[in-house]
Amino acid sequence: MRMLRAQRDLVSDYHPSLAGYPALAGLHRFRKGRDVPVGGIAKRGLDITLAVLGLVLLAPLILALVIVLKLTDSGPLLYGHRRIGFGGREFRCWKFRTMVVDGDTVLEQYLRKHPAKAALWNEQRKLIDDPRVTPLAAVLRKLSLDELPQLLNVLTGEMSLVGPRPVVREELDYYASSARHYLSARPGLSGLWQISGRSNTTYLERVQLDRFYVMNWNPWMDLRIIFMTIPAVVMSRGAH
Repeated sequence: MRMLRAQRDLVSDYHPSLAGYPALAGLHRFRKGRDVPVGGIAKRGLDITLAVLGLVLLAPLILALVIVLKLTDSGPLLYGHRRIGFGGREFRCWKFRTMVVDGDTVLEQYLRKHPAKAALWNEQRKLIDDPRVTPLAAVLRKLSLDELPQLLNVLTGEMSLVGPRPVVREELDYYASSARHYLSARPGLSGLWQISGRSNTTYLERVQLDRFYVMNWNPWMDLRIIFMTIPAVVMSRGAH
């Protein structure tokens, strides 16, 4: 199974002998039954500080996106998809709406007509040519600008700046025994998956990345992932 460079470098920093096996690394450091999310107060303090700073610095860009989106589409500005967070709690993960209003119906009809695409969707929960995405929104998604409203999720404590990618309840079946690792952390706006090629990785690799992150968290890992997210987004690596 391929291991992309960003993932391999981070893993080898903490467990050089297990660089190719992130799902196995650091098992001794994982504690069952966490009462608080991974990172505790230290991680939460970092989240609040950087999220507030991000909102201030990105305010002109966010305002410009709001204006453009409202001028080009009369539908709702934001879309809150239900995702699973720490401890199994459900929350609305906010994004700028990048899909047609009746997106669920459009997707259902599309997958019914294209069995091969349906198989890909069932395996990865991603489509390269998603029929629900509007032309302008495709650009926002490629640059991850549609995810900027998730800074609000970070401020409310539903998400973290760094963590496992938020999933819907049905996806936890794909995590199998690793679901307990996912549920031990707040989902992240960014994470190892985002800097490791995103859609260029398999779902199994994504699960391994999430598990490795939870078992080996420390503040420096978060800061490094945040720093590495910038070029990954700008270069649109693995973005569909």
